[in-house]
Amino acid sequence: MTNLQLWTYAVVGATFALYIFIAIKARATTTGEFYVAGKGVHPVLNGMATGADWMSAASFISMAGLIAFKGYDASVYLMGWTGGYCLLAMLLAPYLRKYGKFTVPEFIGDRFYSQTARVVAVICLIVASLTYVIGQMKGIGVAFSRFLEIPFNYGLFLGMGIVFIYAVLGGMKGVTYTQIAQYCVLIFAYTVPAIFISLQLTGVALPQLGLGSVMSDGSGMFLLDKLDKTLMDLGFSAYTTQKGSTLNMFLLTLSLMIGTAGLPHVITRFFTVPKVRDARSSAGWALVFIAILYTTAPAVGAMARLNLMNTIQADSIAPDTSQNLKIDALPSWFTNWEKTGLLKFEDKNGDGRIQYVGDKAKNEMVKVDRDIMVLANPEIANLPNWVIALVAAGGIAAALSTAAGLLLAISSAISHDIVKGIIAKDIDDKTELMAGRIAMAGAIVVAGYLGLHPPGFAAQVVALAFGLAASSIFPALMLGIFAKRVNNTGAVLGMLSGLGVTLVYIFWFKGWFFIPGTAMAKDVAANWFLGISPGSFGAVGALINFVVALTVSSFTAPPPEHIQHLVEDIRVPMGSRPAVDH
Repeated sequence: MTNLQLWTYAVVGATFALYIFIAIKARATTTGEFYVAGKGVHPVLNGMATGADWMSAASFISMAGLIAFKGYDASVYLMGWTGGYCLLAMLLAPYLRKYGKFTVPEFIGDRFYSQTARVVAVICLIVASLTYVIGQMKGIGVAFSRFLEIPFNYGLFLGMGIVFIYAVLGGMKGVTYTQIAQYCVLIFAYTVPAIFISLQLTGVALPQLGLGSVMSDGSGMFLLDKLDKTLMDLGFSAYTTQKGSTLNMFLLTLSLMIGTAGLPHVITRFFTVPKVRDARSSAGWALVFIAILYTTAPAVGAMARLNLMNTIQADSIAPDTSQNLKIDALPSWFTNWEKTGLLKFEDKNGDGRIQYVGDKAKNEMVKVDRDIMVLANPEIANLPNWVIALVAAGGIAAALSTAAGLLLAISSAISHDIVKGIIAKDIDDKTELMAGRIAMAGAIVVAGYLGLHPPGFAAQVVALAFGLAASSIFPALMLGIFAKRVNNTGAVLGMLSGLGVTLVYIFWFKGWFFIPGTAMAKDVAANWFLGISPGSFGAVGALINFVVALTVSSFTAPPPEHIQHLVEDIRVPMGSRPAVDH
């Protein structure tokens, strides 16, 4: 066993032991603890848990990979995901916490006085959450397959087992305190190597400042200028220029924003605090904790791309020189990642060297999976083994924390909204708790199966999940809080139309999305409607949802008077006099 393996097993094993210990100590004994942690979590701690819940494998592993390869165009992920939290803090979290229920479908069912609306909300929640959890399972498999040197599927099964232990046992209470520990692990694991690499390249410790600093190699060039020149010399597009359409970037940003505000597992986090005021405070603290990673990600992505190009294809040289990486002298990091199947090359011209160029016909790097960039970056930069092991633990923590939150949202919807709310309303607390745990186990099995057949890299899959949440759940919540004239018929048809149109669009371009191994149409930009990518279409689906709900409601009977008073009461701050009609 190598020194790196020993470090990895030690660090990852220690974090797993910590998670399981916390789950045992914080075991849920009531449905209130299983669903919302007894509504007793401190706002600062809840903000930290929310940060871990939301900063998934896509944020930790894949976002910097997107930034590394897409450059300027990937800024939409930073703006969309963080901007969505501002929407959530201002427009949804305080009002939903004041209503005081356990789940998002329960609020939708009560507000639109309809069990049908509740069931439709459950369907929307499960579709979005299962799509999201696929990305987490991919991240778990990537991290395990490389650093524990086991097959991808074995790593996936191991991750499923860990989530099963602490999520099924602890429920929201156990998951919350486990996520606090996972946040500490993932943020430390993300920032430490970033500081090392920033010092190597620019001599500046803070990566956020290093991104805009002069290179320390004596060239006198700024880091981004050096990266632009390197890529353009090799036939790639400049890193800092926009390459996609403005319309698609705008819609993707909007889709990610309202998708963030509509994610059920994130919204549920605001049900766990004692008071309404704490819900808004939690959102503020979550933004602080999230900003630490999100302001570091652009530097990590740019520096990772520069290190990769400098290692494989010599810096700022013509692609036909003899300075390229020799195949018979590959560095250990390259061969290690090659074993996972996530990095592949083909010596097309037979010269014994690797050409990494923008010309697809001549490019001999036939596969560089974007999900490896954050995990491989410390190895490429020759950082100490303990740093590499720490990054592995951080990536796994990010994937596990979000997977647990998503699976808990799914199990809560099934046990509380379907079993308790519709099928068997008279079951006692103990039976409902058991139903929740059984639903959690089933959701883990389904998520694991889908994780074995992911439709793309983690952030790509997660973007689709945000689009599904944006097109279905977010409009229903917004209209439920701010439009008292919207009735149950409008809400149900709106959710179904928004989700349906978005699913059809995604399925058309990713035909094997829900049926692995089949395909209906290739995901080719030239075929997209108005150049709108599947990940951006959630904003269009949301618009359709709003239009259908408002139009149908205007032509049908208004909600009962007590429902309209309920909507008014939700918007009145605690301690204020009730609204009266004049």
